[in-house]
Amino acid sequence: MAPFRYHKAIEVSPGQTYDVVSWGRGSTDAGAFAILHSDSAKIKYTTTTGDLDGAITDVYNADMDNDGNPEILIQAKAKDTVNYARIYGFEFNNNSVNKLDFPKLTSSQRKGYRGGDNFYIKEGKLIREFPIYSSNDSLAKPGGAKRQLEYSLRNNNFAVKQISKDSTDTVTVTPKNSETSSTSEHKTSSSTKKKKSGSRKKHHRRRR
Repeated sequence: MAPFRYHKAIEVSPGQTYDVVSWGRGSTDAGAFAILHSDSAKIKYTTTTGDLDGAITDVYNADMDNDGNPEILIQAKAKDTVNYARIYGFEFNNNSVNKLDFPKLTSSQRKGYRGGDNFYIKEGKLIREFPIYSSNDSLAKPGGAKRQLEYSLRNNNFAVKQISKDSTDTVTVTPKNSETSSTSEHKTSSSTKKKKSGSRKKHHRRRR
């Protein structure tokens, strides 16, 4: 079994790249993830790690609160049957990284929920949609309607609202990659090396 199950590189600006990887030998349902930040202008490299429980399905980059600091959002398919999809979010600001707590579905939002989540970024917001089931029977099929939720970010706190009545008229975006990750804790480390300068503009980097 290969040690690395998932990799996606996100360049938020010239010289500022975030590589997201997951790994773990001997299990397909547990392991760890890392967000590797490369600041090629300053020759600085930092790492944010966390525990995995499941598989990463996609990773998104946004600046949802318009503060100039990038957020990296990891979408994972969890093993539990209450919250099939989870988002693990981090905001990077110069030398620091902040973990963002993504809210669980409320009882009303979860009504008829059986997974099948589709996430995408639209106009600086994170949109979540999923099919609605009419019963909790394991043999039940979705009724054709979907629920859409919109997540915004302010002061590093998520807010969520339903943006439409349950409807069949929704957007479908298929995740590009598939592999899991779930995160309980994270820690950040960094390694620095001197260089004569070179790359372009400095943007964000994490705590050492």
